[in-house]
Amino acid sequence: MDESNSVERRFTDLEVKASFAEDLLDQLNQTVYRQQQQIEQLARELAELRQRIPDEERNLPAPGDEFPPHY
Repeated sequence: MDESNSVERRFTDLEVKASFAEDLLDQLNQTVYRQQQQIEQLARELAELRQRIPDEERNLPAPGDEFPPHY
C-alpha cells in the first residue's frame, strides 16, 4: 500500500510540474509574439523615416567618416 501511495504522489508531482511547464511555455510564446510585433512596428517606422530623408542627405558621409580639418 505504501508503494502505491508513493507512485501516486510521484505521478501527482509530475502532473504539477507539467502544468507549470505548460504555463511557462505559454508565457514565453506570448512574450516572443509581442516582441515580434514590436520588431515589425519598429521596422515599419524605420522604413518610414528613411523615406522622409531626401536622397542628397542619404549619400552624405556619416559624422565619424569625415577627416578632421587638419588632414
